[in-house]
Amino acid sequence: MDTILSPLYIAVSWIIVQFHSFYSLIFDRDSGAAWGLSIVSLVVLIRICLIPLFVKQIKSTRNMQALQPKMKAIQERYKNDKQRQSEEMMKLYKETGTNPLSSCLPILAQSPFFISLYQVLNHIAQNKVVGVIDQPLLESAQKAHIFGAPLAAKFMDSAEKIQSLGASVVDVRVVTIIMIVLMSASQFYTQRQLMTKNVDLTVKTPFMQQQKMLMYVFPIMFAVFGINFPVGVLVYWLTTNVWTMGQQMFVIRRNPTPGSKAFEERQERLRAAGKIVEAPAEIAAKQAAEEARQNRQQPKRQTKSKRQTGSAPAGGAQNRTRAGSASSGSGSGQGAAKKQSLEKKDTQDGKGKDGASASSTTKSGQRKGQQRPKHPTKK
Repeated sequence: MDTILSPLYIAVSWIIVQFHSFYSLIFDRDSGAAWGLSIVSLVVLIRICLIPLFVKQIKSTRNMQALQPKMKAIQERYKNDKQRQSEEMMKLYKETGTNPLSSCLPILAQSPFFISLYQVLNHIAQNKVVGVIDQPLLESAQKAHIFGAPLAAKFMDSAEKIQSLGASVVDVRVVTIIMIVLMSASQFYTQRQLMTKNVDLTVKTPFMQQQKMLMYVFPIMFAVFGINFPVGVLVYWLTTNVWTMGQQMFVIRRNPTPGSKAFEERQERLRAAGKIVEAPAEIAAKQAAEEARQNRQQPKRQTKSKRQTGSAPAGGAQNRTRAGSASSGSGSGQGAAKKQSLEKKDTQDGKGKDGASASSTTKSGQRKGQQRPKHPTKK
């Protein structure tokens, strides 16, 4: 392995030494600031060189998201013929100019530098000359500490090895734990930002489930493998994650995926700035929808005491209404009975004077007594 990657060892160590020479003009040459900033500068230089690959990664990711419905249809259509399914997939990739491996290009291109830096720091921890780092630079790098932890120290190193580097076990483990947590958290936030803001939520595809799974898998992987990384490698990887997070935030804000939440936010910003002029029909439709939403009023929710207080008068009014109806009904019944008694008295008086008229009056009184009394309101 050392023979194959020796050119990369030389390249990585040479870049670190050049940055160290520059930062030694500002800081002590044996300080952790000079060596730590050299590693950070190495990350920045590598990521600047990888920007074209990052652009390809973004385009490939978008194309894969757009092709997910078609890919799912092919899988359903040829689910019993794997060979035909693979042929149709390759045909679809060729027609659309999509390369599934493009999304992995930045990681694949960065991996050799990561391995080389790991081996360079491992050689420093073992007090071995590597690349262009000679013995004086080796001794200077071993003296460099970041918050009390040597650049070449690991979380799993023994107390004797850590003491040989001029540090304590507590300092090394506290610093490494903090850096591992920050590294995992930055990776999780980067992936979550991609899932929540830069994905077309109207299309539910297996690709989204895969990205959601990676959102939790990658931070766990960093936490597990991070305990075996030297402090200098943790600095390298933490800087890489922070760079990726900032670069992705910039891309999502300026060039989001159509249909995503970030795309809607960008459209609103452009409308507010007057850079997007919509059709009059769309403007009228949005205004009508907004007015309808404002005019739609929901009933206010009342407390239990208010509901009880409001129901009591209504019940009392109903009771009073029923009582009034009953009293009016009884009053009308009494009036009808009184009227019948007066008619009977008149009839008896008429009998004494004229028998014929009394008979007719009696019959009339009987007919009137049999009639249904009128309602008081109809008098």
